[in-house]
Amino acid sequence: MLLSLVPSSAKLSIEHRCLMSVSAAKPPGPDRANHQQTNSLACPAFPSSWSSPSLPGSRSMLGRWKRRTDQVAQRAMASVAQTTVSTSHNVHPPASASWMAKNGTTAAPPLADGNRNESGNRAQHTNSNPRAAKSKYRHVAAFHSRPRVSCLSRDSETSPSFMGFRNLMVLVLIVMNLRLIVENFMKYGVLICIRCHDYRKQDVVLGAILFALVPCHLFVAYIIERAAAHQVKGAIGRIKRKESEEENTQEQLAFRSAWIYVALAHTLNACLCLLVTSYAVYYYVNHPGIGTLCEVHVIVVWLKICSYAFTNRDLRHAALHPSSTSPLPEIYNSLPYPRNVTIKNLTYFWLAPTLVYQPVYPRTDRIRWSFVAKRVMEVVGLSVFIWLTSAQYAAPVLRNSLEKIATLDLTSIIERVMKLSTISLIIWLAGFFALFQSFLNALAEVMHFGDREFYTEWWNSPSVGTYWRTWNKPVYHFMRRHIFSPLVGRGWSPFAASVMVFTFSGILHELLVGIPTHNMIA
Repeated sequence: MLLSLVPSSAKLSIEHRCLMSVSAAKPPGPDRANHQQTNSLACPAFPSSWSSPSLPGSRSMLGRWKRRTDQVAQRAMASVAQTTVSTSHNVHPPASASWMAKNGTTAAPPLADGNRNESGNRAQHTNSNPRAAKSKYRHVAAFHSRPRVSCLSRDSETSPSFMGFRNLMVLVLIVMNLRLIVENFMKYGVLICIRCHDYRKQDVVLGAILFALVPCHLFVAYIIERAAAHQVKGAIGRIKRKESEEENTQEQLAFRSAWIYVALAHTLNACLCLLVTSYAVYYYVNHPGIGTLCEVHVIVVWLKICSYAFTNRDLRHAALHPSSTSPLPEIYNSLPYPRNVTIKNLTYFWLAPTLVYQPVYPRTDRIRWSFVAKRVMEVVGLSVFIWLTSAQYAAPVLRNSLEKIATLDLTSIIERVMKLSTISLIIWLAGFFALFQSFLNALAEVMHFGDREFYTEWWNSPSVGTYWRTWNKPVYHFMRRHIFSPLVGRGWSPFAASVMVFTFSGILHELLVGIPTHNMIA
């Protein structure tokens, strides 16, 4: 009934003004929900109780309702305007003063591409609710959406990793060896006897004597080289005092004859060192372990004597011909010949973990005794392991193989060889680590020896030749420096020099194995 008192044009004007004031500043994107809430608050519903014509003061109530609507609309417009300004600041940073001065205006630059910003805000608002993006159909996911190949196929573009198979093979290897240990214990029991030994007192005494006498040949080489150095000093002085060409020629001939005597003396000393010790071990030392230690020691000292003689020969020649076109390594400048011919220098070479003589070696500053202790414990532990493995596993296999070899049972021989090869490989690896990694590093640390490259990655060798060059670097250095390079320098082909090196190495290994075991056809 009250509507009849209010003119329809006034009623429409009030509602239109409220709605238009709010919708004029409608924000884009995610602020629409806030705008709808503000719109509902800004335009209160027209009171239905005013429809009664009998209500007193209806016109004054209508005026209050209009003022209230205007206030709510103004507050809504201010709130929406503030929200719009903050949204535009997030999308575009405020205009700088330089931009305003350049364009001659105090207003911020207009927002570019408003539709794109609005669609981006709408997408951001949609992605903020991941549950709404998920499909309600759980059994229609397209797992097979493109063509693919198996990872082990040749058509695969990526190489698969086989680390899992490597770990599996390690586990299989451990389990198989544990099974062999259990099988050996069930079949033979404990074969290790600490008190049981088969070496004689004579073997121990003779082995100790040989071990002590072998280094004496090194000092015999020092005496020979000392005499040669003294002769070089005298020859240099006499050559400088000679003025005629004939006198110089006679002095050079006498000097060369002296060199021949020095070479013969070194040869005799080295041969006696090797032959006497090998003869004593072969005929008088019955225990193979003691014999092996003596033979290894004499071969090492023999190689050191040869290197000492060959190196000092070249150093003497360089001292007599300082203008030679082949200069010496720079590391030798700190100790030139004949200042290197001393007892101290020779003793260091005797104990150093190398087979090639140099007047000067790279040195370390201090000794790490904790490092030495660890390496010594490794040597002791691996030596005990080798002894236990040899006594418990290798010895029974060897004893059981004798009957099969006598009857020429080929199948059993192959089976025994394969079984023994596994044990031999384990013993060889333990011996390699004990010698080249533990013992030589401990010795190098005590001697301040800096170059610790006693081996390289021989287990990754692509060929047999690479393996022989990388698994034993001290012997390789000796062979290359004193046999291979001189032969190539004299006109030999690299192949022929390599064959000679291989033959010489085979002879040394035959002496090392055949003499202690009293079996030269080993």
